[in-house]
Amino acid sequence: MDRIFWRWFLPVALAVMGWFTAVVPVHAQSAEPYTGAPLCLPEAYPLQVNGCLPYGPAAQLNEWAKVGLTYPPRPLPAVHPSAELTHSPVFIAKINLPADQPAPLYATLEDAVSGNNPVRFIAPGKGLRYVSYINVERVNDKPYVQLKTGEWMRASPAAYSSFQGLLFSRNPATSFGWLVDHTRARSAPGYASPEVGDLLYRETPVPIYQKVVKDGVEWFQIGFDQWIERRYIRQVTVNPTPPEGVDNNRWIEVNLYEQTLAVYENGQLLFATMVATGGEPFYTRPGLFKIYQKKPLETMQGAFEADRSDFYYLEDVPWTMYFDQARALHGAYWRAWYGFAGTHGCVNLSIGDAAWLYQWAREGDWVYVWDPSGQTPTDPALYTAGGA
Repeated sequence: MDRIFWRWFLPVALAVMGWFTAVVPVHAQSAEPYTGAPLCLPEAYPLQVNGCLPYGPAAQLNEWAKVGLTYPPRPLPAVHPSAELTHSPVFIAKINLPADQPAPLYATLEDAVSGNNPVRFIAPGKGLRYVSYINVERVNDKPYVQLKTGEWMRASPAAYSSFQGLLFSRNPATSFGWLVDHTRARSAPGYASPEVGDLLYRETPVPIYQKVVKDGVEWFQIGFDQWIERRYIRQVTVNPTPPEGVDNNRWIEVNLYEQTLAVYENGQLLFATMVATGGEPFYTRPGLFKIYQKKPLETMQGAFEADRSDFYYLEDVPWTMYFDQARALHGAYWRAWYGFAGTHGCVNLSIGDAAWLYQWAREGDWVYVWDPSGQTPTDPALYTAGGA
């Protein structure tokens, strides 16, 4: 406690002494007592100044507080959802054959090991190919998995991202976001400013107090003398006002420019996270939609190229919520990073985030998809039914 007191008291005391040295007139150095207004006491929030001089520490603290920065900094009013939500409802394995080869399935493990008597094939393609399994065996140091159908095939059990967004107890006073790569903050906007502090890791949530443009680049302030360039952050700007057309005060906002998702109910931000949406030319279509079907597990497959070279096969995709033809919100066990576009039109979430959203959402809830940059095309003629 003493350390905290002196850490706060000494800078304030020195600042006050320096102010008096700089601004008190010479005649005030005489024996005559000073009878003017006192310095305002330092406060954590901007105040209407009455009866005191708004200089020194009080002025600095009030300037910081105007952008939401307090001393000491207040944490976001948020926590991660339960870690139990990150547990996948199924075991997943990646087909590790070359993309141009069909993947054979066998009636028995012995046939799978010997490569004899395949009963069917999963088509080749450059897209992702994953299956869900109920059993795994290693033979000659190679993994073989048994599917729910009882069939066996060569595939490798796969890990997946444990990333989780944030649950909010109240609306935060500032914007916030996540880092999408490791970086260090700089002492001021611009790459000419020196780096400060420890290395900040990907997926770290940070508050955002203000934004400035330096040399044509946007910089976000995340703390005292800590600035990070915009390309390292995916920002959520809290807006509890329902989009036009939302009539029940429950909606999911998907921001295509920031690659974020936010959930609102009754004027409060409940949850926010990073996602992955459709990449060119398979954009996620902007507009206002409703969740029309929820499925706890859904097998997704398809191709968009005429020669089907981009065929993908994804068994038991968890926590699927369809909102725009074949476009859905769902868990994506095959995706390692979030905050970057690159799907066939669906909104990919981590397993844990999709599980939370699936529990909260109801069929009929609104999904508002928009791009504040205006870069995503809005012409309906440019959109197919979409995909994973």
